[in-house]
Amino acid sequence: MEGKKAAAGKSTVIMTPNATSFSTGSGLFGSYAPLITNKRVGIVTNQSGLLGDSSHVVDFLLSEKMDVVKIFAPEHGFRGTADAGETIIDGKDITTGLPIVSIYGDNKKPTPAQLEGVDVMLFDLQDVGARFFTYISTLHYVMEACAENNIQVVVLDRPNPNGGIVDGPVLEPEFSSFVGMHPIPVLHGMTIGEYAQMINGEGWLKNGIQCDIKIIACSMYTRDMPYSISVKPSPNLPNDMAINLYASLCFFEGTNVSVGRGTDKQFQIFGSPYLPNVDFCFVPQPNVGAKDPLYNGRPCFGEDLSGIPKIERLELKWLIKAYNETQDKTKFFNSYFTKLAGTKKLREQIESGMTAAEIRASWETGLIEFREMRRKYLIYPE
Repeated sequence: MEGKKAAAGKSTVIMTPNATSFSTGSGLFGSYAPLITNKRVGIVTNQSGLLGDSSHVVDFLLSEKMDVVKIFAPEHGFRGTADAGETIIDGKDITTGLPIVSIYGDNKKPTPAQLEGVDVMLFDLQDVGARFFTYISTLHYVMEACAENNIQVVVLDRPNPNGGIVDGPVLEPEFSSFVGMHPIPVLHGMTIGEYAQMINGEGWLKNGIQCDIKIIACSMYTRDMPYSISVKPSPNLPNDMAINLYASLCFFEGTNVSVGRGTDKQFQIFGSPYLPNVDFCFVPQPNVGAKDPLYNGRPCFGEDLSGIPKIERLELKWLIKAYNETQDKTKFFNSYFTKLAGTKKLREQIESGMTAAEIRASWETGLIEFREMRRKYLIYPE
């Protein structure tokens, strides 16, 4: 028996009230099978599209005789091995023989030709709850393209591994990009299904168009449940600690500081040749997800955060410390920093010598307004 509740826009949340254990949306086949049976199915997914028994959702759907016709691959590709920002090309999955359509190559929004032959689109990607993690931007473009082509989208929901943390500066619309499309804080505290409802409900799609979405909610899930991801959601987020620190350390991608790409502690360490020569040092080398890492082969001095307790907010202290200690402050920031921050203010605040507490205080009004907007779209209790 399925329970349904209406949500904003053309969104319907499908619950599974008779479930007795936790499951992601993809594991609740009985709840979405009626939506895809006897239809030609497209699916946006990658290596993170796993069921509880670690089988892949594509393999499972084929075993259930569903007519899966195309796989749509986001940033990092279907198998999740490409570098950040690396162009993904179309191809064929060697395991299933299905065509793979890149939506992180020549176009980030599926074209009508790419959607041809698709009756319904499944969306199953593991997000990490950070604005600049591009899967929510992919979600936006998939919803927009499907709305324009009268294709229903079925979102197979997954928990946010950063739970309900809402923090950071809210993006200002003039700084919108693929690493931040919407006026939300850096940490949004929503699942991918809840975020889909927000995209619809706030009219963020082109011309305010509405996408017909069905969200298969996780069963027996509460937002404060610990949630560990069994596979890397992207090549440089290897474990729970990296995912927890990602939102705080990703700001370094807009500076001359390395976040450990080219090591086995990506987003758990930071350093550069221009920081003080301290005991902790790492030397980046090419590896999966970083074919030519920043400071390849050069010693980088900084900090190892891999053993610290889990953080419950966005931390600025490491960014501010690195700025204060770098050899030449005029070379610390690059143009990418403003895209990541979603505002010019954060760089200006750091350069002016504001403390982390003072900067955080400047976010409060925006965060209050966002939490009020967000509340309308939540599926799971706070």
